[in-house]
Amino acid sequence: MAVQICEALPSDLGGLLTLYAQLNPSDPRLPDDAAARIFTEMQKRAGLSVLVAIVDGHVVGSVTLVILPNLTRGGAPYALVENVVTHDGYRRRGIGRELLAEAARCAEAAGCYKLMLMTSRPEPHVRDFYTGCGFNQNKVGFQMRFGGR
Repeated sequence: MAVQICEALPSDLGGLLTLYAQLNPSDPRLPDDAAARIFTEMQKRAGLSVLVAIVDGHVVGSVTLVILPNLTRGGAPYALVENVVTHDGYRRRGIGRELLAEAARCAEAAGCYKLMLMTSRPEPHVRDFYTGCGFNQNKVGFQMRFGGR
């Protein structure tokens, strides 16, 4: 199975929305025009990349990478990953690992001093996956949610 990792194109939007429905099944589906508008805004935003895994012309995985400027650590930026998802029919084949490795390469190439992620998934295999990808669970994460989401 040949996997291509690249930045998402507008033609990948339908596949991304399918993946995100698997990631958050209770979320309402965005109307197509709203999704296209938001995706265009994301593509214009400096430091934000949506990476996709393509197999046989289909989007089967994705990760969003955000690189942020920083006034500490000698001005070295830092990076965040969000919305890590692999299509349920393609899991446990190394696709998520490849996506995170590419996100890490991009962050390192941009001079970032760290790459962070958070997960709310408590299952041991999820934690094992992230540590197997090189992440260390050595901080405490906090979040504040708005609007009941």
